[in-house]
Amino acid sequence: MYICIRFRYSRPVSSLFLIRNMERRIKRSSDDTVYDHNNKRESKFFVTTTNNEIFYRIFEYLEYNDIYHGLFYLNNRFQNLLINLNIPFQIYLSTISKSHVDLYNKNVFQPNKHRINILRLSNPFTIELIFSPPCLLFIVKHLIHLPKLHTLIPSPIDYILNSTIIFTQVFCLKKLKYCKLTYRVKDNKNVLPIDFDQYEQSSIEYLIINSPFQYESFQKLFIYLSKLRHSSINYLFGSNHSQIDFYPIHLKDLNYIFFDLHSIHFHQFEELIKNFFHHIKVLRISTFNDSSYSHTKQWKELISSSMPNLHIFDMNNSYTSAMHRFLYLYLSGQFRSKRKDHTFHWQFDHDIDYYLKKHDFKSVKHINICSKRAVTNSVIYFSNVIELTIKNYGKMYYGSMLTALQQILPLKQLKKLIIDCNDIPVQQVINLICLTPNLHFLKWNFQSIVQTKLKSIEQSENFRSLSNTNKIQNFQILHCCSFDEIQIFINVFPQLDYLQTGEFRKQIVQII
Repeated sequence: MYICIRFRYSRPVSSLFLIRNMERRIKRSSDDTVYDHNNKRESKFFVTTTNNEIFYRIFEYLEYNDIYHGLFYLNNRFQNLLINLNIPFQIYLSTISKSHVDLYNKNVFQPNKHRINILRLSNPFTIELIFSPPCLLFIVKHLIHLPKLHTLIPSPIDYILNSTIIFTQVFCLKKLKYCKLTYRVKDNKNVLPIDFDQYEQSSIEYLIINSPFQYESFQKLFIYLSKLRHSSINYLFGSNHSQIDFYPIHLKDLNYIFFDLHSIHFHQFEELIKNFFHHIKVLRISTFNDSSYSHTKQWKELISSSMPNLHIFDMNNSYTSAMHRFLYLYLSGQFRSKRKDHTFHWQFDHDIDYYLKKHDFKSVKHINICSKRAVTNSVIYFSNVIELTIKNYGKMYYGSMLTALQQILPLKQLKKLIIDCNDIPVQQVINLICLTPNLHFLKWNFQSIVQTKLKSIEQSENFRSLSNTNKIQNFQILHCCSFDEIQIFINVFPQLDYLQTGEFRKQIVQII
């Protein structure tokens, strides 16, 4: 059983709350007079003489949903203002009833469909009130009625077997600049490649596909995206043995690529680079357990011949230490990195020739420590890390884990620490926190402390020092704790604002 204790809490007031609160105080009228009943005193406010520009300036600070629900039925003046409001519409609908959907469609969608440039339907139940299944296909078919739509971010609603119709309809939107597609599939292997004949170029500049996409579909995709600047696909899959004869497409504005690659051999990826990505400046790829990407010579040749403008290159590959030598020592000397997260394997990232110069990855903000054996004298350093996750306790033959950590990152600037292993000794954790004076968030896969050791831990010098110096405000424990253990944590973290822990039912009353 889990309990959460929040010591202090404050909640911001939304614009919709303010409008609805105003509605409760104002008696609705069909003329231009509204009545304010405050403490049983009746006062009249005349809005006839108020300039429309004042209301327009107020509307700039509110979402259109809030304006509509709060003011549309207040009186005729506000109805006319909203009907004739000459601004681009950005509509965000979450929870809404069927009756409200019909009114919204009549008073907002239909009169203003030529001005809507952002439409977000984030609640699947809301979507089902408007469209019949399959919802996503119905949505994209009706998007043609929004000629000024420039941003499209559909969320996953139902399962799609053939994504061709989605791309066909999306590419027909004349003003669309940003498109982030997410659709659901039941089986990645049965996803059909896109196949359509479109004769007009798409206006899309930023295309993000957060769903499975076939390697074989690239030719059809890029032939209509001459204005593309940014392309990201989070599940690009193929067959390690398939060979596709692509023909070159000149994408002169395309400068950013991110692909999460699955079952795509390096020689297949090489074909994509040579045919489509000659002008890219930023390349980020992720592969899993694929040795074909770990050879330095092939990368040197590909970059020099086919990506002359490349200056940022990030790659995640979990294959071997050879991959890490190549990526972090050879390429890091030639290309800047924008990677924010890094998984650090002691045996891979450390075990490199000692004569090599230490390299600082300044873009990395979060380090994830893995593997069981920690080794000192790493040639890799992360000077700007503020978050640390420890997946495995790095046991060492010489020295300590703290010494090894200090050699790869500055502990004193950490703000967030997650200990996701249960074999690290409590005293080691206390020693680590003592070296992180700016820590505000701690999440710990804590098991338990032997009762006989509780007193010795409390009496230790580091424990007493820690209770006076640490700044931890958010503490989350992933397992059940005894009352005595919780009491220790509260004593050692006096600035706690939020505490979450599992707890035995019989001790809840005692804790409260």
